[in-house]
Amino acid sequence: MIFVNLPSADLERSKAFYTALGCELNPLFTDENAACVVWDENTFFMVLTPQHFATFTDKRIIDPKVEAQTNVAFARDSREAVDAIVEAGLAAGGSEPRPAQDYGFMYSRDLDDPDGNALGFIYMEPQAVEDGPAAYVDEHGAGPDPVPGS
Repeated sequence: MIFVNLPSADLERSKAFYTALGCELNPLFTDENAACVVWDENTFFMVLTPQHFATFTDKRIIDPKVEAQTNVAFARDSREAVDAIVEAGLAAGGSEPRPAQDYGFMYSRDLDDPDGNALGFIYMEPQAVEDGPAAYVDEHGAGPDPVPGS
C-alpha cells in the first residue's frame, strides 16, 4: 500500500476536489485534521491540515503553491482519460500549471490541486511500455512538440 501525505490549507475544499476526480473518502481515517482519499485499493492520499502534517516531520512544511516537493503521477488507459480527469480537476478548482506534453510514445498533463500539490496524469503507448520509448520512436518517429494549451 502507498500513502501519500499532502498538506491542505482547506480540508473541505480538498475533499470536494478529490471526490470530483472520482475518489472516495475513508470515513474511518477522516476527521477535522485529515481526510483519507482512496485513489485505488492500494493507493491513498492523506490530506492533512498543515498543523497535523507537521506532526509527521521535523522538516519545514513548504507552501505547495510556490514550491514543489513532489509530483505524483498516475497512468490512465488513454489520452482521452488523461484529458477527462484533468478537466474534472479544473472544474473542481484545480489548475493546470503547464501545457500538455505530447512525446508521441507518451502524453501527459499536470494538474495542481487547489493547494498547489502537483499531480500528473499520463498515457503511454503499449509498445513503449513493453519495448521502451526508443522502440516506439524507431517505428513511429518522434512525437509532436508539446501541445500548448491542450
